Amino acid sequence: MGRLDGGSLNRSGNRQLNRALHNIALSRLRYDPDTRAYADRRRIQGKTDRDIKRCLKRYIARQLYRQLESGPAAA
Repeated sequence: MGRLDGGSLNRSGNRQLNRALHNIALSRLRYDPDTRAYADRRRIQGKTDRDIKRCLKRYIARQLYRQLESGPAAA
């Protein structure tokens, strides 16, 4: 039978990118009021701090990917 805790992220891959995502997530959790509110909502849902950081890193990665795919912003 499989794990029921939501699994885990693949820890291999680009370590520099993973570290950067980690640092961004921690900074947002510390200083960004919207991210703090998001974390509070997730805690109420029963998520652990580790799960909250995992979700936040995925969200940040999707944001960055969309920015890279759209190309340079028009000035």
